[in-house]
Amino acid sequence: MEDILDVYTRKYDKKHSLVCMYEFPQQVIGEIWIPVPAEKGSLACFDTEYKRNGTCSVFMFAAPH
Repeated sequence: MEDILDVYTRKYDKKHSLVCMYEFPQQVIGEIWIPVPAEKGSLACFDTEYKRNGTCSVFMFAAPH
């Protein structure tokens, strides 16, 4: 782990750019019931039940320098 942390402290080098990748899984969900919007004198109503539409992986690439 310490070797990886040393990479982030290196000075900027045009020939060897540093690119970081971060990946995390995400659940894709959808509404089953249509939420009722708030009106004057009442609160918005929504149901906590949801439909599972699968999963996906989200990738993020960044150049910290």
